[in-house]
Amino acid sequence: MDIDALFKSFQAKRIAVVGDIMLDRYIFGHVSRISPEYPVPVVDVSHETLRLGGAANVAVNIRAMGADTLLLGIIGNDNNAMALMDLMRSQGLSPEHLFHDPARPTTCKTRILSQNHHIARVDYESRDEAGAAAESFIERHLKDSIDSLDAIVLQDYNKGALTPSLVSRIIASASSHTVPVFVDPKMKGFFSYNGCTVFKPNLTEIASSLGTALNNTDSDIEHACRKLMEKMQCRHLVVTRSEKGLTICNDRFTHIPASSLEVADVSGAGDTVIGMLSLGFAAGLNIETSAAIANLAAGTVCQEVGAVPVNPEKLFKACQEHFNP
Repeated sequence: MDIDALFKSFQAKRIAVVGDIMLDRYIFGHVSRISPEYPVPVVDVSHETLRLGGAANVAVNIRAMGADTLLLGIIGNDNNAMALMDLMRSQGLSPEHLFHDPARPTTCKTRILSQNHHIARVDYESRDEAGAAAESFIERHLKDSIDSLDAIVLQDYNKGALTPSLVSRIIASASSHTVPVFVDPKMKGFFSYNGCTVFKPNLTEIASSLGTALNNTDSDIEHACRKLMEKMQCRHLVVTRSEKGLTICNDRFTHIPASSLEVADVSGAGDTVIGMLSLGFAAGLNIETSAAIANLAAGTVCQEVGAVPVNPEKLFKACQEHFNP
């Protein structure tokens, strides 16, 4: 495989990411004592960082590979919204497709870590469904761009941006324009994505959706995939299986083992997978090759603490070693 030509082809693609946008705040420090007020650890803070999370992390992963990326979703009119938009601009993403809803906060997840181990998380968010004005805004902005798109990613974190009615209209519009749709679902609205091109649940989500316990074995996953494919009218099903890698289900099963043995943090790995799946597919790769590259990309980001975008140089090296040993 000509990896250099493939990576250059990524830069000619245009992908829209629609979904729940988040600001991730990380507070790093160390615990040296227990509070005399309550029996809880006291964290001496060393530094803080802000990162793009949720659908914004998907977008920044795609943008990191050089593709033109549109991010559509909902934020508030607060300080976190300003910080999020500044971060977007710094990473080559335009905030012009974001709907500002003064009635809800910008979703922000604050993670507190000691010696790179998570101690606590503080969430600011609303999980109410988007109103008609937000739906109309997102649908209009997507419609204005759809003729130029190579793929659409729907990234659902159950924060309300992807309502069933909006999802249905997006998939119908994408189908009429032959634009593939890639879905990373959550439990609420799990079966709202019929007709998508690629549906990517994780092991927990597929088990909960089918109301069954699952062992993480190939035979169990294949049985669950068959049942889910009967319910979902999607072309490809890709199940992320943590340390077991990925399983692809279409007219056959393909199992791809996890690529990284040095896992520091799995935060954001699913965002990387769906982003790279869409980019590879848009570049003309089949779903198996796209999934193999997505799996390699997830392996590189899992070596870092916190949600980080894929590093093109690291991924290029991993692809060369995998495809051209």
